[in-house]
Amino acid sequence: MHPMVKPALRRGWRDLNTVQFGMTPAHAMTLGPMDTATGSFLDLLNGTRGPELLRAEGRRMRLPDGHVDGLITRLARAGLLDDARGGGTAGAELRGRKEVLDRLRPDLASLSLTSSEPGEAMHRLAARRSLRVQVRGAGRVGAVLASLLAGAGVGEVEVRDGGRVEPWDVAPGGLPAEAIGERRDEAARRAVRRAAPARPPRRGPRTPAEEANPGHALVILAPRDDVAVHAPVPSAAEDLVASGTPHLYAGVVEGTGVVGPLVLPGETGCAGCLQEDRADRDPVWPRLVAQWRSGGGRPRPVPACDLALATTVAGLAAAHALAFLDGRSPSSAGARWEVSLPGLTWHARPVWGHPACPCGAADKGKEGHTTSKDGEAHETMALQRPSRTSRRQPDARPAGTWRAHV
Repeated sequence: MHPMVKPALRRGWRDLNTVQFGMTPAHAMTLGPMDTATGSFLDLLNGTRGPELLRAEGRRMRLPDGHVDGLITRLARAGLLDDARGGGTAGAELRGRKEVLDRLRPDLASLSLTSSEPGEAMHRLAARRSLRVQVRGAGRVGAVLASLLAGAGVGEVEVRDGGRVEPWDVAPGGLPAEAIGERRDEAARRAVRRAAPARPPRRGPRTPAEEANPGHALVILAPRDDVAVHAPVPSAAEDLVASGTPHLYAGVVEGTGVVGPLVLPGETGCAGCLQEDRADRDPVWPRLVAQWRSGGGRPRPVPACDLALATTVAGLAAAHALAFLDGRSPSSAGARWEVSLPGLTWHARPVWGHPACPCGAADKGKEGHTTSKDGEAHETMALQRPSRTSRRQPDARPAGTWRAHV
């Protein structure tokens, strides 16, 4: 290991013996008591030295025997240390592509803030390159969302949609004005390629079974139709539920942005559960939805989709998707996050598993199972369902470190 204090955390001295790492309440931590020599030694933890060289530097600075190893252990246990050479073979390969890594350095720094083990951030970032995500919908939300995922290092982002680009599909970061009149899916794929820091890794020839089931780590449904956003059609995700493919909903309807639910088939509520619950609470709901979908034979107007709101929804949906792909459990799992103009206050509406829905989520809820087991080994980061509890437990924090009240 080549240890380094996480560079994403700003450092400052609260007094002569106490150093604070980080500025925000979510990540700030203080360490003390710390003498002047140890404080100076922190500057050497920059990823350029291995343990032996660091011990030699400690002796040169007349630090006590074992002090360097104790400090490194203390920092690592507090989640303040990273490994400049971590991430395994995939991490080494990514570091070898400097132009790609330079594009992703802000993402790597952000991942280091939510990763407790040294080298874990690079491991998660490198793992993104092997993942495949599909976005169904290439409107103002879907096209921007797909570009964001590609720009954040997801290896393969496939976009599916029909028709041709209309003027109202154009959005910064999504479909450009020059794409008007072109096929939506082709224009969106070009936007994804422009956003990606590197071409996706090559794959060998696939068997017919693999072609039929391409193994997406996540599918995002971002329909351009506002009725489909407000009342997702369960049949649109039947193949995903049947194959056990996680999927996330996102879109804009009548000045309201929606992110979620993230559906873990058989574990969290799906579009069918949402439909059944609404029908239970409002008996006329099915009649209304049927009218909205039919349109009464009238031409459908251009749906209301505020540009700033659509971009906000795309950004939040991408953040939830990346959290899941990195092995986290975002708050959209089993919930719809909604925000409406002009107040722009986000609130969550739970989507419970419904006993009348064949997805089985209601039975899972009765059993009291969680969506993960600590220590499970999985082939990809996307399938590593994390514990819902924080890795940093108060009783596990080393002596002399504590959360900063900032």
